[in-house]
Amino acid sequence: MQGILTFLKTLFEDGNGNPTILGKLVRIAIIIILVKVGIKVFYVVIDKSLEKRGKLKFGVDEKKANTLAGVLKNICKYVFYFIGIVTILDLFGIKTTSILATAGIGGLAIGFGAQSLVKDVITGFFILFENQFSVGDYVKIGEYEGIVEEMGLRTTRLRSPSGELHIIPNSNIQIVTNSTKGAMRAMVDVSIAYEEDIDKAIKVLNSICEQMKATDESILEGPTVLGVTKLGQYDIVLTVIAKTKPMEQWRVERELRKRIKESFDIEKIEIPYPKSVFVEKQK
Repeated sequence: MQGILTFLKTLFEDGNGNPTILGKLVRIAIIIILVKVGIKVFYVVIDKSLEKRGKLKFGVDEKKANTLAGVLKNICKYVFYFIGIVTILDLFGIKTTSILATAGIGGLAIGFGAQSLVKDVITGFFILFENQFSVGDYVKIGEYEGIVEEMGLRTTRLRSPSGELHIIPNSNIQIVTNSTKGAMRAMVDVSIAYEEDIDKAIKVLNSICEQMKATDESILEGPTVLGVTKLGQYDIVLTVIAKTKPMEQWRVERELRKRIKESFDIEKIEIPYPKSVFVEKQK
């Protein structure tokens, strides 16, 4: 047994008690495992802490809690990675403490061209504390729009309606249009032929609006028939509007169009569409 221990010691340490290359590799592997485990443990602690937000006197809503959890997890990950890297560098005799003392953290950041990184982090904190948007909100940032999937210290991840994932540096976020703050507007334009009775069409639309108001809890106000809003080349346009809960405006518009089409078919009210009429010339 003593011989085995001596053999293992020669594998991992040299004659001066310093770790060999194999010994350093084993220690690096252990450090990486500890970093991964530490991150997982802190992730669980963060999730458990935020699960109890409903019991707190000053609890936050679910979207804000998810956003805060994402930011805290990012901070935790960066801290553990930094500790792991510093520990690994110390194994190879690189004195990171002396480097930080002489150059300073700010000098290192500028030296490595990290000005944009610092700007991303600062902007991320302002977005979070000003509550510009949260995870789960539908927003438009510049030319991109979609649902916020993740908000980190450096980047924001946006999932578009067609499925693309847009990763936007926080420093590039200047103008944000948030579609989930307050009541949203649902608007449907309805075309009828010039030959149709406008009053009859408005009466049918009012009946549909009353039914929707009584059955759809997502509607906060309306629906209301505004009346004739446009005289087109081939049609008369009637407009219906409503105020809905956030993210429900598109569903309400789809349901309104469906009910209007069904009711117009029953009442024989024509919705104009392009068509060709062939007249056979009498010989």
